[in-house]
Amino acid sequence: MPNKQKQPLPPQPLGPEAKRAIEAPKEMPVLPVRDTVLFPHAMLPLTIGRESSIEMIRSLGEEKIIAVVAQRDPQNDTPQPEDLYEVGTLALVHKIIPMPNKSLFIFAEGLQRIRLSRFTQVAPFLKAIVETLEEIEAPRTPEIEALESNIVSSFQQIVAASPNLSDELQAIVLTIDGPGRIADFVVSSLPFLTTPQRQELLETLDIAKRLDLVNRHLIKERQLVELRSKIEAEVQNQMAQGQKEYYLREQLKAIQKELGGDEEGREVEELRKKIAEAGMPEEVEKEALRELNRFSKMSPAAAEYTISRTYLDWLVTLPWNRTTDKPISIPEAHAILEADHYNLAKVKERILEYLSVLQLKPEMKGPILCLVGPPGVGKTSLGKSIARALGRKFIRISLGGMHDEAEIRGHRRTYIGALPGQIIQGIKRAGTRDPVFMLDEVDKIGRDFRGDPAAALLEALDPEQNFQFRDHYLEVPFDLSKVLFITTANVLDPIPEALRDRMEVLELPGYTEEEKIEIAKRHIIPRQAEAHGLTLEENIQFTTEALAELIRHYTREAGLRNLERN
Repeated sequence: MPNKQKQPLPPQPLGPEAKRAIEAPKEMPVLPVRDTVLFPHAMLPLTIGRESSIEMIRSLGEEKIIAVVAQRDPQNDTPQPEDLYEVGTLALVHKIIPMPNKSLFIFAEGLQRIRLSRFTQVAPFLKAIVETLEEIEAPRTPEIEALESNIVSSFQQIVAASPNLSDELQAIVLTIDGPGRIADFVVSSLPFLTTPQRQELLETLDIAKRLDLVNRHLIKERQLVELRSKIEAEVQNQMAQGQKEYYLREQLKAIQKELGGDEEGREVEELRKKIAEAGMPEEVEKEALRELNRFSKMSPAAAEYTISRTYLDWLVTLPWNRTTDKPISIPEAHAILEADHYNLAKVKERILEYLSVLQLKPEMKGPILCLVGPPGVGKTSLGKSIARALGRKFIRISLGGMHDEAEIRGHRRTYIGALPGQIIQGIKRAGTRDPVFMLDEVDKIGRDFRGDPAAALLEALDPEQNFQFRDHYLEVPFDLSKVLFITTANVLDPIPEALRDRMEVLELPGYTEEEKIEIAKRHIIPRQAEAHGLTLEENIQFTTEALAELIRHYTREAGLRNLERN
């Protein structure tokens, strides 16, 4: 049995056998069909596969008149009388062709609408008493003529726009006479109608009402066809534009190659590869690719070419995901701190506490340590020792006398010679995103009409905010939460309260005479002797009394700077 509506053949005039078959009600064999509704005056090819239907076709006499009725559920393989629609079509079987798979292929011509009055046989195939149904003619009013004309016009438009419908249907519909036959032909020819919709139109005996229903279906389908055509046209235009751009780009590459090589193309591909390998966050990579696409379309002679290239170089060289992988060893860190600095027990204890917690929880955010003490007590050298104990890179910038906020946050790319701020520059020099970063002389930051650098430091030194630090030059967030910031100051008073609140203060008050003597013996004298090309014990010696005399009478200070100089 057919599983979908087949394309009907053009309507044929009724022969004498067909005319005699519809004169009076009588018993007819019933052929149930799936997903198919046969209309009067239509010729429909059908494949017969059910054993009961094959037996019914083979039992036909000379007249070969049957009732073709659609079944309600197309999945039902053994339909009973209650599974069929009541209204069907009287049909004349013109030709029967046996198929290799034992099924039959027939051509059935619709004759007349019929109603199944009563079933007289169920096995081996269905038989029923049928009565013909008379159509209610529509008067030839201007409304009916306009409706008929609109149906023909809409049908022709749909056929013209549909690749699955033969263009011959446009000419055939013009040869059909009568509004009822036109409606039946249009319905039987359109593939988009469902079986229930076709059955409703088959059961509609009032021709005026049938025309109205058909017109509604055609209007809806025509709108869908127009929408599909519009979408296809837009897609084709986009594809054509894309092909045009591709063709022009290929031409441009060929011209550049003839002029001396496609250096710009290689440069763009190299940058694209670096972006893919940089390990950027998704938001940053999206911005980098957008800028690269813009850069690829620039002429090397353009004013912004160098600016865009420099910006891309900064993005691909920053250590977005590179960190120091050295494991933390508390005994090793303790030994380094003891070797580099004498005493300072409180500071060393705090550093070892931080390292211990970092060993337990590597993703911990770095604290902001502030070393406060007089000049020469070893604040900067202590920062270097912390970096050595951690196995990280050490970066130092001096904030003394800094007035411009852009030194911290960077310049916007609208300026010629714009660069990122000192923090991002230091991160780039370090090559990792977790260096030890020393901000020296934080108490000597200036402030004028160019901005307040101390206020710009607030975001960078806040562990709750610096994971999305935005430099004005980069304009994308950079994660500073892994950086161990260490600031130094001589006194706390000049530091703004908001900035001081973000830091953990460790005081280095100065050294006693005994501590200075011990530090001089361990560190200062060997360092200065080596700097002057002297060998201790052989060329020069310092007694404890001489060191004490020098400290008491010549270098009265908290630190060691004048002692080392003298």
